[in-house]
Amino acid sequence: MHDPGRGAPVAKVQFLNAYRYKRDTELMVATEGMYTGQFIYCGKKATLTIGNVLPLRGVPEGTIVCNVEAKVGDRGAFARGSGCFAVVISHDEDKGTTRLRLPSGGKKTVKSDVRAQIGVVAGGGRTDKPLLKAGRAYHKYAVKRNCWPKIRGVAKNPVEHPFGGGNHQHIGRPSTVSKAAPSGRKVGLIGARRTGRLRGVKKLGQDRD
Repeated sequence: MHDPGRGAPVAKVQFLNAYRYKRDTELMVATEGMYTGQFIYCGKKATLTIGNVLPLRGVPEGTIVCNVEAKVGDRGAFARGSGCFAVVISHDEDKGTTRLRLPSGGKKTVKSDVRAQIGVVAGGGRTDKPLLKAGRAYHKYAVKRNCWPKIRGVAKNPVEHPFGGGNHQHIGRPSTVSKAAPSGRKVGLIGARRTGRLRGVKKLGQDRD
């Protein structure tokens, strides 16, 4: 199923109600390889099959998971975008925690009781095709939020933006700004520790550990 404003497709799943003779229809993020009529199992007894949902303590290290909860029972917080996945790095049995590598490359420690879906979120490679024209970008962001088109600050008038005005399009002041600046002035590089080009080798989170 398509969900407007979301890159990934969603799956409509019917569960048997635990208390009454009826079925509960739930929407969940579809994983790659799901198909119509597939049986999906949720719970600690579920097998390690694509689309199934089970607690992280039952997932071996190195497994690719998605739609991972941040807190127990929040129905998924991490790795939910199209084509995203997280990797289970290690389990700490004593503390009851699990370490994950998120799609950003960062690492996160969560409780081992949180649930996750097995597999990669469907709809991967969506950004490989260029939008090509303004109309497609317009419709893409029209269903999301008002964030397109983005007008540069230097192209505005001085009443509209701190970087506006002047006879040439230039900022005319440092683009770094304090974290404590009032709203309206707080534009540009907010609370920047450093600016400029990144030179040298970038140390990733996985290299540091």
